[in-house]
Amino acid sequence: MSRFTGSSWKVSRRLNYSTSETGKELNKRPYPPGQHGQSRRRKISEYGLQLQEKQRVRFTYGVNEKQFKKTFKEAKKMSGKQGSNFLFLLESRLDNLVYRSGFARTRQQARQIVNHGHILLDGKKATIPSIRVKPGQIISVKEKAKDYVIIKEALEAVVSRQEYVSFNDEKSEATYTRLPERSEILPEIHENLIVELYNK
Repeated sequence: MSRFTGSSWKVSRRLNYSTSETGKELNKRPYPPGQHGQSRRRKISEYGLQLQEKQRVRFTYGVNEKQFKKTFKEAKKMSGKQGSNFLFLLESRLDNLVYRSGFARTRQQARQIVNHGHILLDGKKATIPSIRVKPGQIISVKEKAKDYVIIKEALEAVVSRQEYVSFNDEKSEATYTRLPERSEILPEIHENLIVELYNK
């Protein structure tokens, strides 16, 4: 399955969930897109709720169906709750942590920065957005990329960061200090519905 290139705002409105985690998509038009968006009031089945929850997470992290399923299977092999482990694995992706560190304003922009070779992981160039970052690893920007407008603007726009990401302003580098706690990510998501969907 190829990567989705449509309107992320329409996706958020259809799912009734802000995939950018800012809430901006739903502030102006809090109803589904399309001609009958405001009048559509259909009851969602149990399967529909499970599928909706899966799509919310998939579009939030910008992963395709194959990557999503592969990560879910990896989470099953880990100790602890499969649903929580699944979210932790997605949160540990390089593109997501570039976004969490403040080097990009969106995950889509973070993927682009990584793809173009502007990101270093422990001092070595990393060009694969799906790389799994381990706690203790350091994420930084190549020296010549530090003056790029999109990176400078993203860093200037940062208000706060998640506690599991430590940022050194002098060196302009971020450290993934630990795995996140469940309460720190996607509070509105019910991952148990995704587990039920895949374990049928």
